[in-house]
Amino acid sequence: MKKYENLGEMLTTNPAIFDYYTSLPTYIRGMIGHRSQNIHTEEQLHAYADNLLRGDD
Repeated sequence: MKKYENLGEMLTTNPAIFDYYTSLPTYIRGMIGHRSQNIHTEEQLHAYADNLLRGDD
């Protein structure tokens, strides 16, 4: 599992992750953005987005 500095690095260096992120609803992207410094792997991004989409924040 590749570890990134933060969400910004992940989005700028991995087109597949960028496509996934931009496919999320705007409000979910906003909530993820507030914690972007704490997201270091694709798995963390997916898990956090899944929790938000389920309403389990």
